[in-house]
Amino acid sequence: MGAVLGVVRATSSIPLHPPRSLWALAAAALVAAGCSGGSAAPGAAGGGQPPPPSVGVITVEAGSLGLSSELPGRLESSRVAQVRARVTGIVQKRSFQEGAMVKAGQPLFDIDAAPYRATLASAVAGQARAQVVLAQALATLERNRSLAQARAISDQEWITIQSTHKQAVAEVASADAAVQQARLNVDYAQVRSPISGRIGRALVTEGALVSQTEATQLALVQQVDPLYVNFTQSATESLRLRRAIESGELKTSTAGQVRLLLDDGSEYPMPGKLLFTDVTVDPNSGQVMLRAEIPNPKGVLLPGLYVKVRLEQARSDNAILVPQQAVTRGVSEDTVLVVAPDHQVAQRAVKLGGARGSNQWVVLEGLKPGEQVVVDGFQKIRPKSPVTPVPWTAPAAPAAPGAASSPASAPVAGAGSTASSH
Repeated sequence: MGAVLGVVRATSSIPLHPPRSLWALAAAALVAAGCSGGSAAPGAAGGGQPPPPSVGVITVEAGSLGLSSELPGRLESSRVAQVRARVTGIVQKRSFQEGAMVKAGQPLFDIDAAPYRATLASAVAGQARAQVVLAQALATLERNRSLAQARAISDQEWITIQSTHKQAVAEVASADAAVQQARLNVDYAQVRSPISGRIGRALVTEGALVSQTEATQLALVQQVDPLYVNFTQSATESLRLRRAIESGELKTSTAGQVRLLLDDGSEYPMPGKLLFTDVTVDPNSGQVMLRAEIPNPKGVLLPGLYVKVRLEQARSDNAILVPQQAVTRGVSEDTVLVVAPDHQVAQRAVKLGGARGSNQWVVLEGLKPGEQVVVDGFQKIRPKSPVTPVPWTAPAAPAAPGAASSPASAPVAGAGSTASSH
């Protein structure tokens, strides 16, 4: 009984309710947990709007620029000579290397000249015979001159003596011409280059029979320094430029230089000069033909090569240069995006005046100096949303073929990638 009472006393000593200090600790822990969860939740009070997107822009400036046109053209030899046989005979020798440079008068082919040497010898003999006859006729004439004056011979005899002398003079002249022709045929048996230039392949081989009656072509020689470039321009564009110059909108260019752009996009280092503009328009194409002369001392350019001709025909004192990627070409008009002072973007129609280099357009109308034109970051622009303009710089050309794979060259791909990080 006493043990039971002891147990009852021990159990009754445990408090039935926790102390107030424990309730306070639990409440503080719940408040701390609630505060921590509230700071991590998205969209809680205190979050702001994202900043306006960054776009690469340039500030345009006006200046005096030459207006160039890129026109299609083909190169042509300045002189072309078809080497042909001038006598009939068998080709005995070829004296040049195909594709080499030859000089005017250089022997190219040897034709069998034996028959022509024999003809020359016969002509020389005939010339000597005619000279002997002339000498005899002259002596007879001088011997009878005094007799004729003294009336010792008849008039008819004197006339016959004079006629014989004149006939002998004519025979000598004919013999001289025969000798000259025979010598020419001997000379023609050795075919020489008529001009200096590059010779192509031989069109005949040794042992071939050639003839002057059939005008057999033996080879082709082309002068490749300088070369001509023939190109065409729209008659409408030519008239437009002429009217703009006459109205004072543009000025006549005094450069007169012609630049060539090759098929691989590179520019030929040596400038040419414009020779003439044709006075007629092709009725089928509406184009006007122009010709320029291009120096080619190293023989880099070849006749027949397709090129683009960059010709400066006028100048503008208020022209503006913009990168080509900033201009959107359209059927009816060309446009650019301009950032206003309130950082809103607006589309602006512009008038182009041709290309400048390989990556710029010349803008004649539509822009004012000091305005900011968007060049990079077009995909970030939203209607009626402001942007943050960031100065744009042109990407640098890779220094070596492996430069594109190096980490240092990655940010140079465009200023827009750097600007987008702001």
